Amino acid sequence: MIRPLRDYVVLEGEPEERNVGGLIIKTKENDEGVATVVAVGPGTKDEEGHDLPVDVKVGDKVLFKKYSATEYKQGDHHYLVLRNEDIIAIVE
Repeated sequence: MIRPLRDYVVLEGEPEERNVGGLIIKTKENDEGVATVVAVGPGTKDEEGHDLPVDVKVGDKVLFKKYSATEYKQGDHHYLVLRNEDIIAIVE
């Protein structure tokens, strides 16, 4: 499993490989840009030292900026790692 740092979030979906402008993008064909949160970093601090928590929790289904994620494959699992700010919405 991956343990994200700072304000990074790990998503898991059912990827489909596509080549877009020389980049390999992995997204779920039916729900492009939608995946499930499987790990969340502890958050960051602002300039004054106040905690800035991550907006999502494990198990949330989220809509994200599809070109902002870094792909990681571990065995049969495909993960996407991205910053909290690249998550657009929680899908309910």
